[in-house]
Amino acid sequence: MEATGTEEVDKLKTKFISAWNNMKYISVYSIVARCLYNLQSNPPSWVLKTKTYFSRNSPVLLLGKCYHFKCEDENKLLPARSGCTIEDHVISGNVEEFRKDFISRIWLTYREEFPQIEGSSLTTDCGWGCTLRTGQMLLAQGLILHFLGRAWTWPDALNIENSDSESWTSHTVKKFTASFEASLSGERELKTPTISLKDTIGRYSDDHEMRNEIYHRKIVSWFGDSPLALFGLHRLIEYGKKSGKKAGDWYGPAVVAHILRKAVEEARHPDLRGITIYVAQDCTVYSSDVIDKQCASIASGNTDDKAVIILVPVRLGGERTNTDYLEFIKGILSLEYCVGIIGGKPKQSYYFAGFQDDSLIYMDPHYCQSFVDVSIKDFPLETFHCPSPKKMSFRKMDPSCTIGFYCRNVQDFKRASEEITKMLKISSKEKYPLFTFVNGHSRDYDFTSPTTNKEDIFSEDENKRLKRFSTEEFVLL
Repeated sequence: MEATGTEEVDKLKTKFISAWNNMKYISVYSIVARCLYNLQSNPPSWVLKTKTYFSRNSPVLLLGKCYHFKCEDENKLLPARSGCTIEDHVISGNVEEFRKDFISRIWLTYREEFPQIEGSSLTTDCGWGCTLRTGQMLLAQGLILHFLGRAWTWPDALNIENSDSESWTSHTVKKFTASFEASLSGERELKTPTISLKDTIGRYSDDHEMRNEIYHRKIVSWFGDSPLALFGLHRLIEYGKKSGKKAGDWYGPAVVAHILRKAVEEARHPDLRGITIYVAQDCTVYSSDVIDKQCASIASGNTDDKAVIILVPVRLGGERTNTDYLEFIKGILSLEYCVGIIGGKPKQSYYFAGFQDDSLIYMDPHYCQSFVDVSIKDFPLETFHCPSPKKMSFRKMDPSCTIGFYCRNVQDFKRASEEITKMLKISSKEKYPLFTFVNGHSRDYDFTSPTTNKEDIFSEDENKRLKRFSTEEFVLL
């Protein structure tokens, strides 16, 4: 009886945490609006001003693409002008093009009622898994670039209801209130798979578009919440155990970078043979080590270079972020090579993907959604795409973060390292750069990792660094 009582308390605690996170994400005003709705016999459509506001006078950068909302006036696109640029960036589109691009990025959030994580009683990551989720989002963007390219957008992106739009109708209020009530009562919110592979394939005009949709679904399925998913939460936690982490612990951006590297290295899927991950050592990218990883397939008879995702864990200051790094972060997010930043503000992890003026644009994982079985052929995609971009002042950003880059081949890496190095020199002024690219191997600088047992996921040297990162990094809730 005592054990049963403890389990019931744990379940109630989990439901309460899920409801609380959803209230923070959606806004308590939805509950108030619901009460007002019930008081009216003929309720109007309630307008709730919870929208993220963007300036029409400033360009918006999203993972290397530039948009300008002033290019649109009453749904009419203005003709292109030679002055419609920001530095070396040409305007890619207006507000609708930006929305379509943003929504097409893969959004991974807290989930509940998924298969139990081995070694624990947890069936949700609500309250502790946000950094793992932001790491998943960064890796997902790298895979999107690898398989679909930066120009790809999801054809159904603009069909998703915008939960952060200027006006929330009474229908939307009902929907979110029902979700809140269901989380309290232990009921799962019913979801209708309105956008399925069967529905979308028929609209495609050629095999290329059909192939893109197949890869889109395949990438999403790799991040499913089941033990079999290659980059799912269950698999990432297994790799994290080797660094002393377990389900329910908090994970910092640097630890997540190493976990993602191991997940890609250990993935046994033919489509993933052409991509690898390199994690910078002590804010240093050793070029020869990166190229060796990219050329590893050549030794096995494959003449193609591997693509590489480079992850660089850094600190943007001491206890608080140094505002001198603002222009550098903006420069990084302006690069076509950038796949985003795992970061956040104290006690909250976000996936940063762009900026406008001095505000960062991000996707928020702190919204608890129901488990989706991605092994089903026509699983719904809506909950894996965020309709609502959010903004945050750079000054609120926590200094601990991990920056990600994608390079398709060795030549691409060499070009990227040159561009990033120039940017680092400009931003560092008289100070040390945030990180560096160095010719040669790490072993040339006495950073050789000792030979370890093949069963060990992390080397002894890596474990020391991970433990140091774990104690230095901020706690993420």
